[in-house]
Amino acid sequence: MKILLVHARFPMTYWGFQHAMPIAGAEASLAPLGLVTVAALLPKSFELRLVDLNVEPLTDEALRAADAVLVGGMLVQAPSMLEVVARARALGRPTVVGGPAVGATPERFHGADVVFVGEAEGRAEELLQAIERVRARPPGAEAGPLVLEPTGARPAITSSPVPRFDLLRRDKYVSVCVQFSRGCPYACEFCDVTTQFGRTPRVKTPAQIVAELEALHALGYRGSIFLVDDNFIGNKRAVRALLPELRTFQRRHGRPFDFYTEATVTLATDPALVAAMVEAGFGAVFLGIETPSKVSLAGASKNQNLHLDLSAAVESLTKAGLEVMGGFIVGFDGDDPSIFEEQRAFIASLPIPMAMVGVLGALPGTPLWHRLLGEGRLRSSADGDAFARPNFEPAMDERTLLVGYAELLASLYSPEAYYARCRSYLAQAAGAAIPGRGITRRELRAAVRAFWHLGVKSPRRGHFWRLVGSALRVAPSRVSRAVVQAIRGEHLIRYTEEEVLPRIAASLVELDEERRVAAAQPAAGARRVPVRPALPASAVRAPGLAKSLRPEVPLVALRARPANAQAVRPSA
Repeated sequence: MKILLVHARFPMTYWGFQHAMPIAGAEASLAPLGLVTVAALLPKSFELRLVDLNVEPLTDEALRAADAVLVGGMLVQAPSMLEVVARARALGRPTVVGGPAVGATPERFHGADVVFVGEAEGRAEELLQAIERVRARPPGAEAGPLVLEPTGARPAITSSPVPRFDLLRRDKYVSVCVQFSRGCPYACEFCDVTTQFGRTPRVKTPAQIVAELEALHALGYRGSIFLVDDNFIGNKRAVRALLPELRTFQRRHGRPFDFYTEATVTLATDPALVAAMVEAGFGAVFLGIETPSKVSLAGASKNQNLHLDLSAAVESLTKAGLEVMGGFIVGFDGDDPSIFEEQRAFIASLPIPMAMVGVLGALPGTPLWHRLLGEGRLRSSADGDAFARPNFEPAMDERTLLVGYAELLASLYSPEAYYARCRSYLAQAAGAAIPGRGITRRELRAAVRAFWHLGVKSPRRGHFWRLVGSALRVAPSRVSRAVVQAIRGEHLIRYTEEEVLPRIAASLVELDEERRVAAAQPAAGARRVPVRPALPASAVRAPGLAKSLRPEVPLVALRARPANAQAVRPSA
């Protein structure tokens, strides 16, 4: 059987780094992992092809050549998934959808032939039988989708095979992905990790991970690997068993890989584990810091952050050799308008160049979702768009929330603020002893492009050279890291200015129009009258949209603050 696996297109996001890809010499930031894992579960006799829409187009010829089309993606990729399903079905090809988007909102994919909910391990035969049932239908027969729900306990991932990394166009990505564990022991109200994967982390064996790394090495891959675990240290005992094996692998092969992952801030309370991670080749970690407000942390059941000095935790990890990427949230029920300045000052004080800030959203199935549903505050299903209006009635006035959020992003991703955080990172990381590896040809070419595009052509070239100079003075071993941060910054700064702030501005226009219409209507029982003004799609991304806002919208919300106005965020 010929199977076409299609990874849906991501829209432009902070984590996509689309503006940075030409400098990095890649087409996409991260290679897909779910579909190549599913591919490894299929019979070896099958003829498989993977098309990632983030690095290449999907042709009708590829669709026609397939006996079945498997489409995967996250919630933010759902529109692209639906487009692929429609194209495949128009050509008479059976379609299967799966992945996080389907797990969160299976009802959204009723146009597919098979809706596969949950994890794939142990269910390959069920999937193949469903495909055969669809293929056996008479041409033109109308039937609803076959919905395959998981039954019984979640699968042990010790049975998961080495993913089919050979299907990837590995030279098109900045990082390839590997997974060690699924699940998280914590129960943060807004997080869907436990909803999808449970609170008991399930882990692969060290031998499995080493086998996956050996497979990548044998294919000639060198460079960055993202361990996609939502909480890498959810099972510390398993992590302690893995790290010596990673260190041995790295030494045996001349340190071919750099690792980064996600964890909780509690990682900072275990210096021995941090040291073992650095020695094994980890150079960065994403932490869910969320907010400096203890009231909001408690309200969100983010209890693991409550009793820690968050600033000290970040600084200790940085000094130990891990660059911290931070996730932050505004719009908790416990937040008031002072939270924006509190977050800005807090983030500005930290050595975190990549501070990813989002407005709270209620993901389907989470405790937050169920609470808001019970309170009658839900508006719609979340669609993964972090810059649209909240999908629930926020406790804070919505206009205040959106304007404050825009001002916060404009400040954090002004060139002055971003590069100041980069220099703060370099200063604190200067003393860390980092096991090094040689630079690859691809990385060398990226560095040359960075010096040309960022150091010569960019209007921000002064910031670039100050950062490189700072690295040479305080941490010469970190010059390459500084260049990487500058490449990332090109996307973060441009995306904020050109995409994010205009989209928030469009949301404010929509909110004002909705309130105007509601005020003109006789008082009825409804709390909210949804009105969608006729804004062209292009207007949402038009940088000039800020100029068309109503006068009561503070324009400071739509452009970066000057350097003297600040005290000096990134799932999939």
